[in-house]
Amino acid sequence: MGKFDDNERIILNVGGTRHETYKSTLKTLPGTRLALLASDSDIDSVLDQLQQVPGFIEYNARTNEYFFDRHPGVFAYVLNYYRTGKLHCPADVCGPLFEEELSFWGIDEMDVEPCCWMTYRQHRDAEEALDVFELNVDTGEDEDEIGKRFGIEDVVDGNVSLWRKWQPVIWNLFEDPYSSRAARVRL
Repeated sequence: MGKFDDNERIILNVGGTRHETYKSTLKTLPGTRLALLASDSDIDSVLDQLQQVPGFIEYNARTNEYFFDRHPGVFAYVLNYYRTGKLHCPADVCGPLFEEELSFWGIDEMDVEPCCWMTYRQHRDAEEALDVFELNVDTGEDEDEIGKRFGIEDVVDGNVSLWRKWQPVIWNLFEDPYSSRAARVRL
């Protein structure tokens, strides 16, 4: 037999994808949901704690398999974090989903590696930039205030039609990502 015995192994079925690892791997991040599975507590007390949180479905004693109804693709990154100590963010998953999964597994979002931080934060930056576009015509803001909200204070000519005034700004928004804060969302 190898380095670890079969009692040290644990099978996690996440969203239909089976992952097999060692309890010692799960103990590397104390205070997280998976570390609870690897604890030396009896199985019934662990299951009671897990049942209190939505997302845990069942434990199969025959196969010693825990089933979680969670995103299987994101879980691969979560398990890799336990194995390597480095939390990377998948580029093909939206930020809010990754954030929700980290929260479920009890992992602090501040542990995301610097190389992935921009990818992870991109959804929040986009939301902040989109808030700039929440332009309500009935707010009573004058044109200078509207220009400041869009980061385009230099467009001021009261004699030109609204379209002629905003056309260069809108074009810059899509053509030049450094023309304003709102344009940087495209990056």
